[in-house]
Amino acid sequence: MDPRRARDPRLANRADPRLAHSNSPVPGIPSGSATPADPSSSFQNTTSSNSSTRVKGKPLFCVVCANNQNRSMEGHNVLAKAGHRVISYGTGSAVRLPGPSIDKPNIYAFGTPYQQMYEDLNNKDPRLYTANGLLPMLDRNRHIKTAPERWQDSQSIADVVITCEERCFDAVCDDLLTRNGEFNRPVHIINVEIKDNHEEALIAGRAMVELAAAIESSEDIDDEMDKILELQQENHPHNLLHAVAYY
Repeated sequence: MDPRRARDPRLANRADPRLAHSNSPVPGIPSGSATPADPSSSFQNTTSSNSSTRVKGKPLFCVVCANNQNRSMEGHNVLAKAGHRVISYGTGSAVRLPGPSIDKPNIYAFGTPYQQMYEDLNNKDPRLYTANGLLPMLDRNRHIKTAPERWQDSQSIADVVITCEERCFDAVCDDLLTRNGEFNRPVHIINVEIKDNHEEALIAGRAMVELAAAIESSEDIDDEMDKILELQQENHPHNLLHAVAYY
């Protein structure tokens, strides 16, 4: 087990609330109603009630990378096509895309529509940004949701968060700790280490589909997660980390 799992003292000092309170609804949310959704997105679908329902029903997956552009959006794309409930975010302070040189990136605020980014880069240098894959990537993204969203501003409650590199894993874990577990809702955080390029994102997307399918078909996410991750590590080259935190 990853040692960072113990950073939340509740994990070391308390029984798992999923076992002790499996039928307790989230405070402030009536049983069977929708959990809070991030108002910045029209693609948030977070309907759930209690832990038992979430395990037996279709879990909500959340894919997270730095910019909510390449890796997390590839994961969002393939998981949605496979029929999973999925949302996605970035953990950076702003969206940074490669520019004409390493010291001249294209920087956008989170919430800037993918369509606007596409038009901006297409006006600047269509040959360059087609050749390096940015325009095809943004074209895909704009057909999935409106704009990149920042994890730290989100209000959605996922069942499983899949991060795409260790610094994003750390950012998600640290952010959840600062929220003080207001809802006492557990969430599995899994890091799938992916290089930030289009080819590796495609390969990792297929691995995410297998991981999500195994999780969704499990009878109990908590009891079977270690076995699921062990099998995932055997079948795919990506290094994995796993932690449990609380909303």
